[in-house]
Amino acid sequence: MFAKKSRNLILASAIAYGMSVTAAFATDITGAGATFPYPIYSKWAEAYKAKTGIGLNYQSIGSGGGIKQINAKTVDFGASDMPLTSDELNKDGLMQFPAVMGGEVLAVNLPGIKKGEIRLNGKIIADIYLGKITKWNDQAIRAVNKGVNLPDMKISVVHRSDGSGTTFIFTNYLSKVSGDWKSKIGMGTAVKWPVGVGGKGNEGVASYVQRIKGSIGYVEYAYALQNNMIYTQLQSHDGTFLMPSSETFQAAAAGADWAHAPGFYEILTNEEGKSSWPITGATFILMHTSQEKPANAKEVLKFYSWAYDNGAKMAEELVYVPMPKSVVDLIRSSWKEKIKDTSGKSVWN
Repeated sequence: MFAKKSRNLILASAIAYGMSVTAAFATDITGAGATFPYPIYSKWAEAYKAKTGIGLNYQSIGSGGGIKQINAKTVDFGASDMPLTSDELNKDGLMQFPAVMGGEVLAVNLPGIKKGEIRLNGKIIADIYLGKITKWNDQAIRAVNKGVNLPDMKISVVHRSDGSGTTFIFTNYLSKVSGDWKSKIGMGTAVKWPVGVGGKGNEGVASYVQRIKGSIGYVEYAYALQNNMIYTQLQSHDGTFLMPSSETFQAAAAGADWAHAPGFYEILTNEEGKSSWPITGATFILMHTSQEKPANAKEVLKFYSWAYDNGAKMAEELVYVPMPKSVVDLIRSSWKEKIKDTSGKSVWN
């Protein structure tokens, strides 16, 4: 009897010890940055934790904040919707890879207007954000919206107040479609806005647009869907007016040449094609090439590897565009080649 009790106690102790060791090594992943991919990262994180027990603590603070935090080494990875150039990556000892692609929409708050009822083109959007078009019944807007009852209402412009990759994609698009915007404002994660009110994150812009009558703001499509917002049609590079959808985002993403993009630097705005959504972009993960905490880095890579293999359906449900398998193969090769511990050994093998 005593021997049996002793064996049971030893077995119970061994199980408890094993559980404590497992818990000790099941390190949660930390990341910070872009608000653009926050809805899909949250969904992936929930499913991944249910599968592995490892959580993702992701701070949706904007791309600028993500770049700052990864450079300060306060997180395991940073996230940015603005890709960094090879020179920028090399300077800070970083590498990047795309996680998922998606589109931005122009959300509006106009009485009596339904989703997709209003059409906008690049020049009109640029002139609104330059403060040159100030009323919803302006002649330029009426010209592309024949038959629509446009209100005689002041346009309230909403933009991002924080350093934002969503802003980079938006202002990159405006710089391509408006010479006036390119020469006066330009593109970046933060610009000197001529008019409007600033909201922090996609969440902040969405909140302002929902509260302010006559407003317009740019947000990631998932936020517009989640908040049941009214959004406009946009004119493609080739002149077709489009509704945002998986198909139009995929059409824009199809033009990406990831295999020949140094450091995966690829921008997908104003892509050619009648069906290509004009404000499309990828969102990127930033990691240090020399890892002081290789176990943490490996957990990050395992998470994104799982997401590439298992998260496509979840991404599509939120109208993101998953990375093609051929690109995922390139990404995994880049992990093996570039992310190493301090002794030079690859973290991913």
